[in-house]
Amino acid sequence: MRTFASITRRQAVKYTPEGAVEISYPTLVSSPLSLKESIEEGFGSDPKSLGIVIVRDLPPEYQTYREKLLKLAYKFAKLDPAVREKYSHAPSRYSFGWSHGKEIMNGKPDTLKGSYYANPVVEVPTVSEEDRVTYPEYYGNNIWPNKDEKGVEGFEDAFKDLGTFVFKVGCRLAVACEPFALPHFSTSSVSLPQLISDGQTTKARLLHYFPPESPVLAPAEDEPVDNWCGFHLDHSMLTGLCSAMFIQEGEPGSEPEVVPSPSPTSGLYIRNRGGDLTKVSIPADCLAFQTGEALEVATGGKLRATPHCVRVGAAPGAEKVSRETFALFMQPNTNHHLSPTKTFGQFSKQIFDEHYEPASM
Repeated sequence: MRTFASITRRQAVKYTPEGAVEISYPTLVSSPLSLKESIEEGFGSDPKSLGIVIVRDLPPEYQTYREKLLKLAYKFAKLDPAVREKYSHAPSRYSFGWSHGKEIMNGKPDTLKGSYYANPVVEVPTVSEEDRVTYPEYYGNNIWPNKDEKGVEGFEDAFKDLGTFVFKVGCRLAVACEPFALPHFSTSSVSLPQLISDGQTTKARLLHYFPPESPVLAPAEDEPVDNWCGFHLDHSMLTGLCSAMFIQEGEPGSEPEVVPSPSPTSGLYIRNRGGDLTKVSIPADCLAFQTGEALEVATGGKLRATPHCVRVGAAPGAEKVSRETFALFMQPNTNHHLSPTKTFGQFSKQIFDEHYEPASM
């Protein structure tokens, strides 16, 4: 049974129509610690908690950055496969540059989406050679399309513009999360915002979800809910996530068109603490942040990760529509201990081993 105080607290928190907690960016900047109740409702252990917070009222340049890069995601995915593969990197387990069909999801290679990975805030990590060799997934150098690669000119700058923007907002959000980390970090000299802002393992993933190969016309109740991306937990501390853009390929010789979602059932689904499944929409002018497993450990379980997936809904013409989005994984350096016996690097290795073949040199 909820007390009067808890009901009052929940009334002070703002929600989207689907039940996700939302906060205002100006408040996050001016008074982050005033958002404690919102952080607890969004990221905490309440059965209704979705592990996601929507940040609204962002500076206007965000929409420009998002639109430019997501259109480039589509253009890169339309390049000849041989051209795309020039920018893949097996030694990092495809954690830098282009990756398609390399990740194992639901027990099989994932060919439903292609990804472009880079660290938008650290171009060349300043770590030891030993760390570079041990953790090539994090401490490699970025791989960028050639400046004159036809169709994707400006890719590097657009990637860094959006990635840096999301990173700065995420660092501010980490300040609002700090009260939940303080008891766990009572013997540590480093704060949660420092762990994220000083970390050199930040990784952005520009995602292109390929259109379904054939029309998806099964009844909605018969569709697997994770048929575009399987259920998973992020292993970051915080994951910044842009609203997806749907692009429909035009007739030969015509430009592709940005279109609405092909189906009301398409999109991001989250399983809340109580086990219920909720579709969460991110407005185009907003950012979302989700909790990862590393943050769950860093806060002693006070803030927790939630399973989520992506669904392509049944709709005539869906086979012509792709989905573009951008995720930024914010996390500490590999030598930071998440528990007395395990560093973030060791924890990450376990996750990579579940989803990728061993690194090849």
